[in-house]
Amino acid sequence: MNQIDLKGRTAVITGGAQGIGYGTAERMLASGARVVLWDRNEATLHEAAETLRALGSVSTEVVELGDEASVQAAAARTLAAHKRVDIVVNNAGITGGNATTWELDSQVWQDVIHINLVAPFFVCKALVPSMIEAGYGRIVNIASIAGKEGNPNASHYSASKAGLIALTKSLGKELAQKGILVNAITPAAAQTPLFATMTQAHIDFMLSKIPMGRFVEVDEIAAMATWLASEDCSFSTGAVFDISGGRGTY
Repeated sequence: MNQIDLKGRTAVITGGAQGIGYGTAERMLASGARVVLWDRNEATLHEAAETLRALGSVSTEVVELGDEASVQAAAARTLAAHKRVDIVVNNAGITGGNATTWELDSQVWQDVIHINLVAPFFVCKALVPSMIEAGYGRIVNIASIAGKEGNPNASHYSASKAGLIALTKSLGKELAQKGILVNAITPAAAQTPLFATMTQAHIDFMLSKIPMGRFVEVDEIAAMATWLASEDCSFSTGAVFDISGGRGTY
């Protein structure tokens, strides 16, 4: 494993109790960062933190990411405890299941947009001012190749991730001269607990689109996120980094 230096940095990872968020926490801890896991599931969060503490400094916040007041409160507690937040990984997300656009429940559509797009806005709104004050920051948004191509039977998820890509580009331009870089990752599907919310037909479709013929590994996404969160990433902002096994062709 290549060594990336995050010593002295504090990273907030949303949805950090499992899946890509957990894998990213592992990699960032191995790189010397202090990690603060933000998640809504208190039991899963506690279990993850107990395991991860073998690798380094881990703290937790139980947060309803779709509730701006909850996000602001978690940001205040995190900043009080750690004095600064250097890295934000907006990873938390939901799929909302699979259906054609005209058959999707309207509330499900709104829930997916709210958690996958509005919540990262809340997180950035809460933490960016402290980054501006410090003159340094790295924000990594976990989007999806679906946000670039649009997956059938997942228009709500695809639209939410396309919105997250656009948020990345806008925020990256706004912060480009403030020492804060904002980038997005667009993975192909990884085998995480989110698979349980998808139909087998949709999982098979996603695999069929990947030229490498396999799903991306969580630790592969974590490695890219950790580099983007480091000082080594110094001239990329508002950018979108594919990790799609050859699926992304533009």
